[in-house]
Amino acid sequence: MKLKKPIINVQYNSPVILTFALVSLLVLLVGRLTNDASTSLFFCVYRSSWADFLTYIRLFGHVLGHASWSHFSSNMVLFLVLGPMLEEKYGSKPLLAMMVITAVVSGVAHLALFPNTALLGASGIVFMMIVLSSAAGMENGKIPITLILVIIIYLGSEVMQSLDNSDGIAHITHIVGGICGAGFGVLMNRKRKG
Repeated sequence: MKLKKPIINVQYNSPVILTFALVSLLVLLVGRLTNDASTSLFFCVYRSSWADFLTYIRLFGHVLGHASWSHFSSNMVLFLVLGPMLEEKYGSKPLLAMMVITAVVSGVAHLALFPNTALLGASGIVFMMIVLSSAAGMENGKIPITLILVIIIYLGSEVMQSLDNSDGIAHITHIVGGICGAGFGVLMNRKRKG
């Protein structure tokens, strides 16, 4: 007897993106179970001693932590839309490296500029992906108009909103993420040409 092929064939198509999203969801759930103690300990970046090993864990870990389901879902929608395309275009290891670098740079920038507040969430990486996806169309030194518009609209808006930082959003993280995305776009374009 022949077995029929399954009607739905599910594929783990983007291992870095899907694993990140699943780990972030797990971090959120464990945070709820621990009354956010685990999130505060491992998945928020805030001023602490550089002699404390957990400070270095939090420099990356803050992108896995989220304050609420709405915070998580608003980051993950764009993350899951843009991430698989970028992972397919650039590869899993380079994209993971870009995410780690963006996390650490945004964490350090936040500590330097806002040492008295905590930072958590993947929005810096999401902004990196927004700009990087717009930069993906760069060819032969030509800058796509979409990249210019994304920089003006998204990053310009973040700069303006950061001047009145009363909404509780870490706009510096979005700006740093966008700058990282532009830098990675230029770098990856040069690698493809070379």
